[in-house]
Amino acid sequence: MITVENLHKRFGQVVALQGVSLTVDSGEIFGLMGANGAGKTTMIRVLIGATRPTEGRVSVFSLNPMTHARQVRKQIGYMPQAPALYEDLSARANIRFFARAHELDNLEDRVDEVLDFVDLRERQHDAVYGFSGGMKQRVSLACALVHRPKVLLLDEPTAGVDPKLRETFWQHFRQLAAEGVTILVSTHQMDEAFHCNRLAIMRAGQVLVSDTPQKVMERGQTRVKIQQSGATHEATLQNYPTELPALMQYYPQAERIDIQQDTLEDVVLSLIRGVDHD
Repeated sequence: MITVENLHKRFGQVVALQGVSLTVDSGEIFGLMGANGAGKTTMIRVLIGATRPTEGRVSVFSLNPMTHARQVRKQIGYMPQAPALYEDLSARANIRFFARAHELDNLEDRVDEVLDFVDLRERQHDAVYGFSGGMKQRVSLACALVHRPKVLLLDEPTAGVDPKLRETFWQHFRQLAAEGVTILVSTHQMDEAFHCNRLAIMRAGQVLVSDTPQKVMERGQTRVKIQQSGATHEATLQNYPTELPALMQYYPQAERIDIQQDTLEDVVLSLIRGVDHD
């Protein structure tokens, strides 16, 4: 669904993307992770055709988002980090506005459909300015989904929302992916990485690692402390499942074993800081 090849983007002297390459398959949830300024938002803006790349090639449905903007945007749903809504309009009016931009048939039915999907039917006629941040995010998601896109681009969709709503959002995303929608999501939330089929860890406009969350986890280390005969012995293992049995052969009378494995957050932070264990 999405192909990015050797993508570069510069804003004057600022380099936002440096040779990024990745692919996202149909029906996949693909996560972009990295610190602020890593290039995640710039990548998404290039994919929707809002930013022209300096160098490289991007395609969505085998089309260039810049030269085939109309065809591509009809198939893409985009949810920015900060909800781009008309605060004085109701939730329904906001969604209707975006639906009209896509020239949809059965427009009101589509609006009803996404209002139900994000559970806002009871507040549909209320002005958005009175909504909480989480409710505005739900309206923003509804606006991105009203035309039933085949690709959904989400820039920090759960930023600032409570844990319960975050889980609700991810239930929605998993449901959409199961129906064949391709999702590219930028996130700072480490626990959300495990909802993704694959991840790209970014730093300074480059992709450091692109793999499944489980494979990314395998880049971490395991620290082992063994107490035997009054002494404490320490070891650091790269491949815990295979190396620990061999290690324990040297401590047949161990009295205590403490094992501390790197979390996904540990691995991602070490990559972002430039400390790779490989």
